[in-house]
Amino acid sequence: MFKQKRIGIMGTGRMASVMAGTIKKMKNVKCHGVASRSEERAQQFADEYGIKVAYTSYEEMMIDDKLDLIYIATPHSEHYANMKLCIENGKNVLCEKAFTANAAQAEEILALAEEKGVFVAEAMWIRYMPMLTTIKGILNSGIIGEPTMLTANLGYSIAGKKRLTDPALAGGALLDLGIYPLNFAAMMFGKEIEKMASSCILTDSGVDASESITITYKGGKMAVLNCTMNGLSDRRGVIYGPKGYIAIENINNFSSVTVYDTTYKVMKSEKAPKQITGYEYEISACLEAIEKGEKECWEMPHQETLYIMKQMDELRAQWGVVYPFEKLGNTGIEKIEVLSGEVEDTIPQESNLQA
Repeated sequence: MFKQKRIGIMGTGRMASVMAGTIKKMKNVKCHGVASRSEERAQQFADEYGIKVAYTSYEEMMIDDKLDLIYIATPHSEHYANMKLCIENGKNVLCEKAFTANAAQAEEILALAEEKGVFVAEAMWIRYMPMLTTIKGILNSGIIGEPTMLTANLGYSIAGKKRLTDPALAGGALLDLGIYPLNFAAMMFGKEIEKMASSCILTDSGVDASESITITYKGGKMAVLNCTMNGLSDRRGVIYGPKGYIAIENINNFSSVTVYDTTYKVMKSEKAPKQITGYEYEISACLEAIEKGEKECWEMPHQETLYIMKQMDELRAQWGVVYPFEKLGNTGIEKIEVLSGEVEDTIPQESNLQA
């Protein structure tokens, strides 16, 4: 178990609020300070959650040597700059998903972290949950035989939120919601992909609203993934095999796993353990890694973060979704490097409710 640690929070939105509330209930951890682009909002947040320090700026946060880890909960478009500021000042970072807006940004951040010897991790919370070990153990047990296909979906009616439709904020369903089915598929079926096809519906602002993604793997497996910000889904993940299938409730925060046989009868069922919010697992993993002198978490290694970012780059290339800062060449992608080649001259087109 790690010794007493102090956390700083960058951002004061919904996810920052959940994290602050979580930390209050954890042992050996305290939220020491909070930073916002608004000094007033930072002070309000600090007062609400009993946080000692409300920084007047992100830069003031950097000179506080009491922080063991900074949790970044700003819009996707800001992650690159926020992490760069932290790393250049020697601060360990846990950044909300999506890690960055694109793979080029992610590669630069990870290279900088390695150069500076700073810990960095992506807060893809399902990767840190103990329930994931349970699910993978059941799958690997062979109870349904060799799996052949999986489906996963995630949808919420959240299109009215400006950050989700604003290209300048790296809006769209993919970075906010689609990242979960993609991670689910990667965790269950790995990375030996032969091809990835997709279909997308765009918003009037040019970002993705709904998408369906089909991934074909070497060896004959297939994953069919769907996400939308235009409607509510059942959030299920299902893995199919010749001897039955495994149903996971809520791929956004695993609540249960149930195994069915070929007659659709339940063979096995397990519920997730009680948790504070689920955020505690990623915090504990990061602090334990830092305590050991490690620079990444085994639960969400840098190569997995980069792999998912490249997948999302490829999907956006298929849809012609390019963020304004990418068109300007500002740590963006004039050529999107994809898993199956390069897409040149991407079409010029002009974000985090769930964790």
